[in-house]
Amino acid sequence: MTDELDIKLNEHYAGKVVRKDLTKLIKEGTNVPNYVLEYLLGMYCATDDEDDIENGTAMVKQILAENYVRPDEAEKIKAKIRERGQFKIIDKMAARLNEHNDTYEGQIFNLNIARIRINDDYIKMYDKLLGGGIWCIINLAYEFDENSKESPFKILSLKPVQMPATDINEYIEARRYFSTEEWKQVLLRSMGMEPTNLSEQAQQHLIARMIPLVENNFNMVELGPRGTGKSYLFEQISPYSILVSGGQTTVANLFYNMGRHQVGLVGTWDVVAFDEVAGMKMKDKDGVQIMKDYMANGSFSRGKDSIAADASMVFLGNIDGSIENLVKVSHLLSPFPKEMIDAAFFDRFHLYLPGWEIPKMRPEFFTDNYGFITDYFSECLREMRKRTFSDAIQKYFRLGKDLNQRDVIAVKHTVSGLLKLLYPDGNFGKEEVRECLEYALIGRRRIKEQLKKIGGLEFFDVHFSYIDLEDNEEHFVATPECKSSGLIPEGEMLAGCLFCIANQTEGGNKGLVRLDLQKMQGNGKFEHTGFGSGTTIRDELKEAVNYLRSNISRISNDIKFGDYELHLKATDIHGIGTLSGMELAVFISLVSGLCNRPVQPQLCILGSMSIGGTIIGTTDLPGALEIANDAGAKRILIPAIDMMQYGNVPADLMTKFSLEVYTDPIDAAFKAIGVK
Repeated sequence: MTDELDIKLNEHYAGKVVRKDLTKLIKEGTNVPNYVLEYLLGMYCATDDEDDIENGTAMVKQILAENYVRPDEAEKIKAKIRERGQFKIIDKMAARLNEHNDTYEGQIFNLNIARIRINDDYIKMYDKLLGGGIWCIINLAYEFDENSKESPFKILSLKPVQMPATDINEYIEARRYFSTEEWKQVLLRSMGMEPTNLSEQAQQHLIARMIPLVENNFNMVELGPRGTGKSYLFEQISPYSILVSGGQTTVANLFYNMGRHQVGLVGTWDVVAFDEVAGMKMKDKDGVQIMKDYMANGSFSRGKDSIAADASMVFLGNIDGSIENLVKVSHLLSPFPKEMIDAAFFDRFHLYLPGWEIPKMRPEFFTDNYGFITDYFSECLREMRKRTFSDAIQKYFRLGKDLNQRDVIAVKHTVSGLLKLLYPDGNFGKEEVRECLEYALIGRRRIKEQLKKIGGLEFFDVHFSYIDLEDNEEHFVATPECKSSGLIPEGEMLAGCLFCIANQTEGGNKGLVRLDLQKMQGNGKFEHTGFGSGTTIRDELKEAVNYLRSNISRISNDIKFGDYELHLKATDIHGIGTLSGMELAVFISLVSGLCNRPVQPQLCILGSMSIGGTIIGTTDLPGALEIANDAGAKRILIPAIDMMQYGNVPADLMTKFSLEVYTDPIDAAFKAIGVK
């Protein structure tokens, strides 16, 4: 059903728009990208006249039926070319240099023809043939020569499926006839989405997905549930983006082939998107390092040369389970493979797009209304890469003190991209910039929140803000999912139950551990589960019990260890594996259970002890306090020896807690259970 916006689009962008339901109608049964279909629809159906649309649709269907190569009909098409002498097809084609005979050879995918000779002129005009292939209209001839080793199929003409030169000024100038809300609908409908059935939040994220198409060297990650259309944009909408499925690639393929002296995907495509990052793997040892250099500087070194490129990088993947639970026990970059969990690598990302805030795709989310012909739209977006609005922020706002240089660059990139999409004519004011700025700050802070968990104190400055130059008021932003996780409950827990910060026996990481004690009448038997294996934790458990047996009279004359059977369970909330540094926490849990007195609400225990009760301080106190804060702790039981390094704790973190300072294990136990 045609609405007012459809009429407006046809008036100001005549011949550049198409009804998107036609794409869906013809798409069924043809495995070609949308930009290929809409290229044809744009030739025959770029009108609002119903008779012309009907005739044009029939023509497109006929062209696809006769010329599009279906893989199962490849031999029929080959025979047709042989019988007729020549025939025009629509297929995907790639090329490579055969260095043995100094010629370029092509592969036609669906037709299943390899090593077909390509004229050098086509390679010069369409270098993307060398970077994974493009969809083309190819006029093929058949000339068999029994004395020749070359393929009998010859290319008479080759034309990529793309519109002729696009007038970007026409696109920009006509923007003024549309309000901001109308233009957002135009953008979304041009992607094939129906904005009236989507929340404002989902619309914002879907538009942000397009930033890599308009912004050079933009690094973005989107993780979320399956079925939210993460890869759709980069596979179907733009002929200038390539989707690396499965995530596996090489330095030669991605950056530079030293043998062929040929720049890889980053030099031939505007966007390189990696699908399914969980399976991502660089086959070269130096691959991740080269990628880090490129993501930071837009250049990389191979041999003696430094090579620059403009391609944006996008990382797509799935997050399973609840975001709320994942935030509590891990970080939101955990789907990446273990070898890529690197703070320096993730710090190169400009924006984390939260895919869990986009609904799974349903039929009503796809539009039947008019939008830009995909090929025209992608050409306009590509032209916008030549412009920048990164200086728009400084006219109205100043960024807060917690943003370092890398944060500032990331935020400016995102703001520039959003403004190019929403206001290509540059006609925006303070509130329009503010909206884009807040989105950019949240997207970058989401990265920093994960870096704080991975890299510790170095990335503690996450309280992102901006200052309004007009009234000098500071505004802070927060990520919805990174509020206090509430792992440590507000109310009183059962006696013997507590939370502590434990160390990883090997590796130096820290994590939150919960201890739960079950007490029954018995004969002094002590059992434990969940602590893992290893001599370190086994010795700590033994020493904690022995210390309690030896000092129980200092705690209470009414309690006898031998009257009870105790079972202690550990829950390794952050999954650090082999545990250590828990001797004091085990001792306090046993004291709490035997005395039948719970520890103080929202308490977290730091420090430990060695044999004989000697107190051991906390390594990396700021990092331990950050874990406690993220878990919802309000009280910290801290050894006096730690106060020497308390000056290293950021001021913002100091104010989060009430401290209970202890000097020995008995003092710690009494303060934990609130006994003066």
